Amino acid sequence: MSNIILMVVDVQNALIKAQPYNEQKVIENIKQIIITARDNKKEVLYVRHDDGKGSELEQGKDGWQIYEEIAPSVGEVIIEKQYNSAFHKTNLREYLVNRGIDTIILVGLQTEYCIDATCKSAFDFEYKVIIPEETNTTFDNEYLSAEKLYKFYNYKIWDKRFANVLSIEDTIKFLK
Repeated sequence: MSNIILMVVDVQNALIKAQPYNEQKVIENIKQIIITARDNKKEVLYVRHDDGKGSELEQGKDGWQIYEEIAPSVGEVIIEKQYNSAFHKTNLREYLVNRGIDTIILVGLQTEYCIDATCKSAFDFEYKVIIPEETNTTFDNEYLSAEKLYKFYNYKIWDKRFANVLSIEDTIKFLK
């Protein structure tokens, strides 16, 4: 059996309050996977983005805090980051190696930025990456709708290349 960790990336107040695409479903699905991971003694690790002084994601501000509905339990680790990839200039890689982790279930925000960069970095480090459906999200931009970005990254870029995109049900079975 693989050594699995659930990685919750950048589900922070400022981003959720801005109402990303499919927000309610994504939060509900993340909550369900967190509960399943905890119930099955799988570690839940959080990653939090600090976008610097004056930003909505400035360390210590309300927008920087992890969204209350999926907040860490006592003792769960939070990795602080300042770049898109959770691996870049953090101790995440060392932490995972020390834990013997070989499989990452990856959820969070934003699809085309931090989830994409973290997914590809994890792939480069030869982790098996699982991305449950409807557990990552983003916002419309001047080129594509958030829905198109979500579908493009999940089903065209990641699935069967950098990760396996699984249904919530299959992800839950995998965790058990």
